[in-house]
Amino acid sequence: MKGYKAFNKGLICKDKQYKENEVFEEEKAVPCHSGMHFCKNPFDVLNYYNLVDDNGDFSDFAEVEAPEDAEVKTDDNIKYCTTKLKVGAKFSFAGFIKACVDFAIEKTQTEKNDSGDSAQIGSSGDSAQIGSSGNSTQIGSSGNSTQIGSSGNYAKIGSSGDSTQIGSSGNSTQIGSSGDSTQIGSSGDSTQIGSSGNYAKIGSSGDSTQIGSSGDFTQIKSTGYDSIICCAGDDSCVSAKKGSWITLAEWKYSYEKDRYVPKCVKTEYVDGERIKEDTMYKLIDGEFTEV
Repeated sequence: MKGYKAFNKGLICKDKQYKENEVFEEEKAVPCHSGMHFCKNPFDVLNYYNLVDDNGDFSDFAEVEAPEDAEVKTDDNIKYCTTKLKVGAKFSFAGFIKACVDFAIEKTQTEKNDSGDSAQIGSSGDSAQIGSSGNSTQIGSSGNSTQIGSSGNYAKIGSSGDSTQIGSSGNSTQIGSSGDSTQIGSSGDSTQIGSSGNYAKIGSSGDSTQIGSSGDFTQIKSTGYDSIICCAGDDSCVSAKKGSWITLAEWKYSYEKDRYVPKCVKTEYVDGERIKEDTMYKLIDGEFTEV
């Protein structure tokens, strides 16, 4: 049985170290208790592992296979566990998004999933899974806990639901999200990402990316070069590569106005020395502070 598995960065799952192209064994297979777990649908692994972890890094993903002589069990036909599991080559982030899109398109050729160019996809239900591989696609979703994958260029993705996970590997994509606790992962170049919800986690590996966030407590990690990142919300933090620009805001409560007002807004250039690359910064008392 073939499937997909997610890991913490470094191919680690539940403190167990996995390796590519190797077979691993455990004594018992009991769903949610023992054995090694995987899903047939790559989208479903996002129910158990975040697209972007607490540090802003992409989780690791790999195609796996339970050999014929392995004991395989499931109690919901979504998550499977096995006593023997072969781990294939680790996906790049773009490769994982493509796997999600290909699976969704193969499963349902019409309705919410489309492989053609210039497709328009709309969804209002909760927990929807939407995949698109065409260019210039427009995807709109208003449901909560939706999972959206797009691998085409020039796609436009809009989501207003909470706890949505959005993955995009195409170039020049525009992603907009207004829900809280949204996770956005993008590997394409020249992508524009906008988020207005609180507690958003955004990871981007493409070059020349523009990321803007107005929600509070946002975490943004950008590993692409020559990017611009702006966080207007309070208590947000960001890391970026050398050559990028980052803007952070700090807020305070005004008893006179009975609301929060800006305390400081500051922009810095990531020069690799005074402002280090790949280092999380937060604005504290008007200064960029490592966190």
